Amino acid sequence: MKRRLAREIAVSSLYQMEMNEVTADEAVDMLLEEAHSANEIGAEPGDIGKAEDDFVRQLVMGVAERKAAIDDMLQDHLTGWQVDRLSRVDRQVLRLACFEMVFSDDVPPKAVINEAIELAKHFGTEESGKFVNGVLGKLISGLEQLKAEN
Repeated sequence: MKRRLAREIAVSSLYQMEMNEVTADEAVDMLLEEAHSANEIGAEPGDIGKAEDDFVRQLVMGVAERKAAIDDMLQDHLTGWQVDRLSRVDRQVLRLACFEMVFSDDVPPKAVINEAIELAKHFGTEESGKFVNGVLGKLISGLEQLKAEN
């Protein structure tokens, strides 16, 4: 559960970066501060510790550093869509999942997809979970090649 909360904070941070044009550090700092105090994200002050803080930073910084490459990968797996035309929430969830699947080896790809679907359902519309599942399902079929190229 703590990693799910960390991913929720990461998606919120990525969203903040896009909406408010803040840096990754500023977005993460703001949301982690909120998570450690009375907050609107549903976390109790003790729910997230140093390990989760580090995980959030790793995710957000990783996505920020590789955003162009991630968007290119996603674009190759979108049918009839452009990355910049996706809902902001779906885009952030897909970026996070793509980063974890391609650039990080600590979570199995199917677990990443399940987490992404849950995040999409939590933050997005009724259709977001299905959409995210479809895109990531296409991405996973070429995952080994993507990892080799990046």
